[in-house]
Amino acid sequence: MKVRVLGCHGSDHLLKEPSGPRHCRACGLLVNETLLVDAGTIGAVLTLEEQRRIRHVLVSHLHFDHIQGLPLLADNLVDDPARPLVLHSIPEVLKGLQSHIFNGEVYPDFMQLPDPHRPVFSARPLEPRRTIQVGDLRVTAVPVNHLVPTVGFVIEDGTSTVVYSGDTYETEELWRVAGNVPNLKAAFIECSFPESMPEVAKVSRHLTPSLFAREVQKIGRPDVPIYAYHLKPRYRDTIQRELSQLGISKLMVLEEGQSLVV
Repeated sequence: MKVRVLGCHGSDHLLKEPSGPRHCRACGLLVNETLLVDAGTIGAVLTLEEQRRIRHVLVSHLHFDHIQGLPLLADNLVDDPARPLVLHSIPEVLKGLQSHIFNGEVYPDFMQLPDPHRPVFSARPLEPRRTIQVGDLRVTAVPVNHLVPTVGFVIEDGTSTVVYSGDTYETEELWRVAGNVPNLKAAFIECSFPESMPEVAKVSRHLTPSLFAREVQKIGRPDVPIYAYHLKPRYRDTIQRELSQLGISKLMVLEEGQSLVV
C-alpha cells in the first residue's frame, strides 16, 4: 500500500525555521493514488491530473480542517468524464456536508450538480464496524472519542493493513480492532497539543504526548510503526520533542510530502 502525505497538521500555517519556511497543511493522506483519507489538503499539492485520479474520499468527521479541500476539488472535477467521485462517511457527516457546505449558499450543491444523474460527488454512508469494498481496498469505520461524530478507519489491501485514528481523545474500540487485525503495518495517530495544555486537549477531545503513549499501548503491537500526525503547527517543536522522549521505538512524526510504502 502506498501512502502519500499531502498534509498532516492540525491547521494550515507557514512556520519560519532556520532552514527555511515550512508549510504545515491540514490533514490529507492519498492512498494508492485513488483514495483520499480526509480532505484538508488537496488542490494546493496535487496537480489537476492527480486530482482526477481520486475516485474515493474517506471523511472522518465534519470539522473544517478535514473537509476544506472538498469545495475546490468539486470545482476542479466538474468536467471530469469519470465523475462522480464517492464520499464515504457516517450519515451524520454526509448530512452535515449537504446541510452546511454543499447547500447552494455556502457552496453550490455538487452532490446534484452539474447533473443530478452524474454529479461531481456521490455519497455512500458508512455503517460503523461494517467492512466495505472501496476500489481495491477494504475499509472499516470505527467510532472514536471526539467532540462531533467521528470515525477512524481500518484500511486493508489483502497484504497490509493500516489504521487511521481521525481526531480523537482517549478511545478504546479502534485500538482493540487494530490489535487483532492481521498484517498491521502502520498506525496513524493524532497528537494535537503539548503536555502543558491537558485541559485544552480534554475539552477539545485531542491527545497530548502522554495520552498518545497510552493509546499506543492499547494496540499491544510494539512491532508496528506508529506515525504521529495532526500536531498543531505553533506547538510542533514542543510536541515533537515530547514525543521523542516517550521511548516508543518505531515512532515517527509525519511530514508533508512524505511517501510511505507499507
